[in-house]
Amino acid sequence: MAGNTFGTLFRLTTFGESHGVAIGGVLDGCPAGIAVDMEFIQHELDRRKPGQSSITTQRKESDTVEILSGVFEGKTTGAPIGFIIRNADQQSKDYDHLKDVYRPGHADHVWDKKFGFRDHRGGGRSSARETASCVVGGAFAKLLLKQSNVEIKAYVSRVKDVEVTKNYDQLGLNLIESNIVRCPDTETAHRMIALIEEAKNAGDSLGGLITCVCQNVPAGLGEPVFDKLHAVLAHAMLSINATKGFEMYKGFESTYLHGSENNMFQTPTPMPTAKGQAGITGGISTGEDIVFNVAFKPVSTISKPQQTTNAQGEEVTLEAKGRHDPCVLPRAVPIVEAMAALVLADAVLLARGNR
Repeated sequence: MAGNTFGTLFRLTTFGESHGVAIGGVLDGCPAGIAVDMEFIQHELDRRKPGQSSITTQRKESDTVEILSGVFEGKTTGAPIGFIIRNADQQSKDYDHLKDVYRPGHADHVWDKKFGFRDHRGGGRSSARETASCVVGGAFAKLLLKQSNVEIKAYVSRVKDVEVTKNYDQLGLNLIESNIVRCPDTETAHRMIALIEEAKNAGDSLGGLITCVCQNVPAGLGEPVFDKLHAVLAHAMLSINATKGFEMYKGFESTYLHGSENNMFQTPTPMPTAKGQAGITGGISTGEDIVFNVAFKPVSTISKPQQTTNAQGEEVTLEAKGRHDPCVLPRAVPIVEAMAALVLADAVLLARGNR
């Protein structure tokens, strides 16, 4: 099975299944001498872990990371960093009814078609639980980027039709963690939470947008032609479970402009505008803030009856059981940050060989 490794020089390979003994990863290419803050790494995992609020899945996992190699006396050694996160609250019996039934919107059917076999317990390898390993890798990437004062902050900017109307530079990004939906606009956050709770009580789910802001990114990152910085960011974001779209900040708005209008926003400025290229031109970072949006679909597993098919091709009615997020967005915020950090850390190391 391919597709388990991300990155060129700063490379993360992940392993494990949702209901296996553990998930984990191997991070290769991390330079030696990086100070390892285990409290910070665990905090990043805690932001993603299940059971953290009333609007997330109630699966209980401590998501405690164990470092197996590559760290000595509080610093990276330059050797591969191996780590695991043990699964504790699997409750695999909740998925027995799915052994021969394909869940609508999930990878069950295509996984069966590709491999001729699948782990029906929570989706196995295709489960979003796998993203915990990405968060660990991203935390190490953030520690590397800290040397260049690069900061990455993501937030929920829209849930269904409830949207933050302010530009990101008009928000207090320090307020992202002040509420359970991870939206820095307090009034909008309350409306988002109410909407999610309404969907949860109805046995349904919601999607929306996450906006990510990368600040103090040095100019000159990105590897044209096929590894443009925004192309690799898109690759990273669309590899996250439940993602359906990527755009450089307000990128689709530029399609409404004339070239003369759009070019006004291409000249490097201290702060990118809402209609600008948001920190990347020609696939290379400009030194401005890099800002992008990631679209997440409504969670596919809901408690409402749905029509689907079984392994024999027969139509059946599915009433899903188990514990699921009514909206994945709040827990996806640290995942988006982690994947962005992996991209930028890799780009920093690649840029060292450009001159």
